[in-house]
Amino acid sequence: MPIGLRVAPLMIPRMRLVRRLGAALAILVAVAIVVWGAAYARGASLVIRAAHLEGWLRQAADIQARPWQAGPAQTITTRHGSIPARIYRPSGTARRAVILTPGVHAMGIEEPRLKGLAGELAATGLTVVTIASPDLAHYRFTPQSVDQIEDAAKWLLAQPDLAPDGRIGLMGISFAGGLSLVAAGRPAIRDHIAYVFSFGGHGDLPRALKYLCSGLEPHAPGEPADRPQHFRAPHDYGVAVILLGAADRVVPSDQVAPLRHGIETFLRASQLTLVDMKQARAVYNESTAIAATLPEPSATLMKMVNDRNTKALGARLLPIVSDPTVYPPSLSPEGSTPPAAPVFLLHGTDDTVIPAVETLLLAQHLEAAHVEVHPLLSGLITHAEVDKTAAAAETWKLIRFWTLLLSK
Repeated sequence: MPIGLRVAPLMIPRMRLVRRLGAALAILVAVAIVVWGAAYARGASLVIRAAHLEGWLRQAADIQARPWQAGPAQTITTRHGSIPARIYRPSGTARRAVILTPGVHAMGIEEPRLKGLAGELAATGLTVVTIASPDLAHYRFTPQSVDQIEDAAKWLLAQPDLAPDGRIGLMGISFAGGLSLVAAGRPAIRDHIAYVFSFGGHGDLPRALKYLCSGLEPHAPGEPADRPQHFRAPHDYGVAVILLGAADRVVPSDQVAPLRHGIETFLRASQLTLVDMKQARAVYNESTAIAATLPEPSATLMKMVNDRNTKALGARLLPIVSDPTVYPPSLSPEGSTPPAAPVFLLHGTDDTVIPAVETLLLAQHLEAAHVEVHPLLSGLITHAEVDKTAAAAETWKLIRFWTLLLSK
């Protein structure tokens, strides 16, 4: 794999559990299903299927799964124009309808892992409407994205065949998790939200972007402010996204478009690593060729992107992400009206795009606002493998988390 090119996080965290679980976990899951019945069976089924486990556990999980069908791509009209959407319908009567929004990714509703998650949720009995904000698809953080999530929610609430009880769930992945929380607090839909689910989302956008620029995680709740911040190397994808949006602030106006073209080419190569490594390498070579044609300072910045030099590039961008005129409080749950509904926060402990401490800080903020909040940090979301004892305990926490969410 050439320098500068590695698998993109796609701003979509995914659960990666060990493929084979020990006898202790098998017994634990079986007891949960027998003692607590269908509710825990649904949660266990979702976790087992999302982890792509095999054997008798998978057979038991498949019994709980409903058949479902994904509809064709369609559009939903919002105040900022039409946005793409797709409806995933389970067989029989759905328990709840939800809006599911991906994070920063050009493929939008067609991103394979988003489609997989939507299908697994539909198999649990949810009607899932996936939407994509054009701004997020173009790597931009804007208030318009929140408006579009709100408008999509209003559209879904107006569909009695999809949301017969007049209440829906909002689900957001990565940065769309925080934006979904902001939308859930909007007056037009606030009283019609059954729950909000943020998967690897942010509480404060500038704080999360500062981490991407510096690698320094913010202090956790209760941690002394004078304690040195923990360093965790951030993923290069995130800082490239920041530069794309801030290009007009760091290079002359006549260099903005060519620099953005180069960055978009790099990001496309990074995304292609999931589906076609040969093509990904070819597109990455294009991004290095573009860098050679750029004048200064764009040439240096583009080389930082291609070389994954997050330290040098982050230092250039740090003053920009701290500017409230660029990233206003309205893009952060901690700067907006909190939702009235229960909030579920799931985060990987080793997330290098949005650090897991964001979930802890957001949970503290929501609790202070008297919001029912259920945070869970899990090592199973980012680690490819853990020991069997930890797997049993961590998987049980995931089952409980999803069981409670699916009961709402």
